[in-house]
Amino acid sequence: MAATVAVVAAAVVAGVLAPATASAGPRPDAVQKHLDELVRKDGVPAALATVKGRDGHTRTYTAGVGDTATKRKVPMDGQVRIASNTKTFTAVVVLQLVAEGKVGLDASVDTYLPGLVRGTGIDGRNITVRQLLQHTTGLPEYFEHDTVLNSPKRYYEPRELLDAALAQKAHFAPGTQWEYSNTNYLLAGLIIQKVTGRPLGEEITKRVIDRIGLRHTYFPTPGDVKIHEAHPQGYYRTEDGSLRNYTELDPSWAWAAGALVSTNTDLTRFYGALLGGRLLPAAQLAQMRTTVPAEAFGPGVRYGLGLTSRPLSCGGVAWGHGGTIPGYYTAGGATDGGRAVNFAVTVIPDEDTAKHVQQAVDDALCR
Repeated sequence: MAATVAVVAAAVVAGVLAPATASAGPRPDAVQKHLDELVRKDGVPAALATVKGRDGHTRTYTAGVGDTATKRKVPMDGQVRIASNTKTFTAVVVLQLVAEGKVGLDASVDTYLPGLVRGTGIDGRNITVRQLLQHTTGLPEYFEHDTVLNSPKRYYEPRELLDAALAQKAHFAPGTQWEYSNTNYLLAGLIIQKVTGRPLGEEITKRVIDRIGLRHTYFPTPGDVKIHEAHPQGYYRTEDGSLRNYTELDPSWAWAAGALVSTNTDLTRFYGALLGGRLLPAAQLAQMRTTVPAEAFGPGVRYGLGLTSRPLSCGGVAWGHGGTIPGYYTAGGATDGGRAVNFAVTVIPDEDTAKHVQQAVDDALCR
């Protein structure tokens, strides 16, 4: 689920499809070249991209194969698990509730979940909603990497995950440091449910997905392990180099931090709508874009409220998030000028490959 950090894994493929639809953005061959190299040189099974140019036109690309066993083509703009991009959706809902006067950004977690958050060095009376969204709480991670890999179709209740986090010690006092932890968004999801009286998935669907017409994005219901529409298979590379298929997976362990399924095109639409003020009032969008250093995500990267800013080689920044989950890795961004891109590969990349994906994002936004 993570962003460009903290979650679990995915895997491999090859082949090439021609780009579709025309655009005034980066040259078609430039984006296609990046995808081809990710397959040929980095060994990812499939790579997909959507690029929205300055004129608003969108172009989609694929490379590799959608299934290593059958060698079938990669579906154009296929659905993938978008992992920690889900955090941005969750943060948007919290900030909408802030705008409605139902949640206070600087109110304590105990205001909404009284007595729930207690542990060694952990006290919900001393943690604010803002700190949850910005990863400055000191709360430890709740999930075990191997547990998820060994039982990918197991269902988890949010409280079970929270108990696993609270059994550990706090990493630091709230507000004193930044450290990425999915536990923060687990609690944000619980706050949404408590305040609205409705399941998290229903609130994200009503307030974000349906509101801006994301036709290929959904929050999986309990027990739903399949990806609903055309999609490339997702893999995890084991220690011996072989690939294990993790396409079917119960994302309940990722929940508010990383459960969503979407497409590259829907993600570019989402981030464009967010920056364009279609999801939040100006005051809440400004809070979301108020950032702290998050160098663990890369040089110059900063983290706001469920939103990252990443410096571009051509100047300015790209706003987005990214995500990692067994089977899929996504990275992208949108600019205030209206450009947007999103890339997906069907394996959790190693450090070098992740850099190559980020370079492709930068190149697409800067051309």
